[in-house]
Amino acid sequence: MKSSDFVRQLPGGEAHFSRPRTLASILHIDVPLFTLLLTLVLGGLFVLYSGSEKSMPDVARQGIHFAVASSLMLILARFDPQVFRRWAPWVFFLGLAGLVAVLVFGSDAKGAQRWLKIPGVNVRVQPSEFMKLAVPMMVAWYLSDRILPPSFKHIIGALIIIFVPAALIAKQPDLGTAILIAASGVFVLLFAGLGLRWILGCLAGVAALAPAMWFFVMHDYQKQRVLTFLDPESDPLRTGWNIIQSKTAIGSGGFGGKGWLEGTQSHLDFLPESHTDFIIAVLAEEFGYIGVACILTLYMMIIGRGLYIAANGQDTFSRLLAGSLIMTFFVYVFVNMGMVSGILPVVGVPLPLVSYGGTSVLTLMASFGILMSIHTHKKMLSR
Repeated sequence: MKSSDFVRQLPGGEAHFSRPRTLASILHIDVPLFTLLLTLVLGGLFVLYSGSEKSMPDVARQGIHFAVASSLMLILARFDPQVFRRWAPWVFFLGLAGLVAVLVFGSDAKGAQRWLKIPGVNVRVQPSEFMKLAVPMMVAWYLSDRILPPSFKHIIGALIIIFVPAALIAKQPDLGTAILIAASGVFVLLFAGLGLRWILGCLAGVAALAPAMWFFVMHDYQKQRVLTFLDPESDPLRTGWNIIQSKTAIGSGGFGGKGWLEGTQSHLDFLPESHTDFIIAVLAEEFGYIGVACILTLYMMIIGRGLYIAANGQDTFSRLLAGSLIMTFFVYVFVNMGMVSGILPVVGVPLPLVSYGGTSVLTLMASFGILMSIHTHKKMLSR
């Protein structure tokens, strides 16, 4: 027995040993995951100061975003995972109603209709952001009580749950968010044991539908993004400018970088959106290969911890939901770094917990709160 253990005498005369509860267990914090997230957030604020042209107000606002989002994470971590299971249908259909409302009387900005104005207050909400959590929760709820791998009927049901909200979001138009939401639902299916023939069949179906999407679904600016991705040098001073400057910034950083606040591409205004979507280019220019390797290592450790939590979930719903949430986080990282480095078209996906912005931070930290709930409540049940 360790000296830190408590000893309690049971009625039968037996001794029962239990460890004192720590602050982390009281708050339902997974310490390894929380430590990694805190390191990433602090490093992100450090890079944001440079990417935002040394704007302390932007850094302060982002700090407030993180404080609010972290509070939400801690609140959600305290709920038992079964609460999320019971909420899943209600959250999903409420979000679906919000998406329909956006199409009917949503607020328009920069050619996109993605927000709802709340009457009486100067506040706008974006229902599509809530669907990043609602869709995987709903698909996990739908499949959790069924025999896995899922049957043909249940796969079709899950695909309907996934692609109805994704189609409504693509209509806004917001292709980047639609892709992320569709991916979050598909990951649940993959973790549920979707067969290889289904995966290959879906890929073949997407390839077959690509021409129809090009001519009848995609908007002109989306087509231009694909053409620019294929040949950015065709219009270097207009549509190709962003990606050319981004790759120039990344390449000029070399192995060790130019030094913090010494990046020429961002500080001389060559690099667009240097504090939001293209912030990884700022990091690469100022800290070089070493800086990029460090942040990639952080991301991989967070993803590894999330997969560990998913693999050790206490029930099917928890495992499916946790796996989907952490793999959606991976998609965030992959798509952002891919588009900034020129291996993917630009779709407006921020670098998670580093790019400036409040809504994405709120959604991501909420997902980590759910992950912590799944892990810490599982520990409590096993004691």
